[in-house]
Amino acid sequence: MSDIERGMQVFASRKDRRRALLSAMVVVMAFGLLYLAVQRYAPFLFRSAALRAWIAEFGVIAPLVFIVLQILQVIIAPIPGQVFALVAGYLFGGVAGTVYSLTGVIIGSAIAFCLARRYGRSFVEDILHDDVLVRFDGFVERVGIPGLFAIFLVPGIPDDVICFLSGLTTIRLRTFLVIVAVGRFPAYVITVFAGGDFASGQYGRALVLMGIAVFFSAVGYFYQKQIRRSVERIGARFIR
Repeated sequence: MSDIERGMQVFASRKDRRRALLSAMVVVMAFGLLYLAVQRYAPFLFRSAALRAWIAEFGVIAPLVFIVLQILQVIIAPIPGQVFALVAGYLFGGVAGTVYSLTGVIIGSAIAFCLARRYGRSFVEDILHDDVLVRFDGFVERVGIPGLFAIFLVPGIPDDVICFLSGLTTIRLRTFLVIVAVGRFPAYVITVFAGGDFASGQYGRALVLMGIAVFFSAVGYFYQKQIRRSVERIGARFIR
């Protein structure tokens, strides 16, 4: 097995693979139970036509509020962005929800990047947890642009942290934002359209999309150490 093949191997064993699949199944089942509970105790949330009509009454304010919340999610909130993406699809539909979600994420990532670049390392050390800083310190320099893109492509990894750390490097803001937009696009599209399918009553397709998103998020979360090392190994070949 070559270095690249070893670098791309996410699961170290069959046990790890089963564990990831089990974790994904548990999360999917949790979403299913949540759906049943909400349907029983708060059914008004599933009247998507009425809910979207009510949201539409606010005009441009509703999308702006959502975009602001998405921006804050990147900068200060611990809530995964995919949660907001699911809500965006449910409230605004697949296309508009994707536009609003990515707009908020890109602006939030730009702000995090610029704050780090403006106020330096001491600022980043103050706002990031020590364990996270230790795990990802110097990561962007080691992986380069291809590795940075790979990290944003995999959901479940704390890529909001990478936004701050990227601001401490020499990478240009324009290049960084292209990486963010392209890298985060697939996961956000899947999740947003899952929310849109829930709203339109296409529950089968919605659950399939959610299952895909949850599986890759679980892999990214539980195996971020292995993924990080693999990306560093592969990225090193591009920046030599």
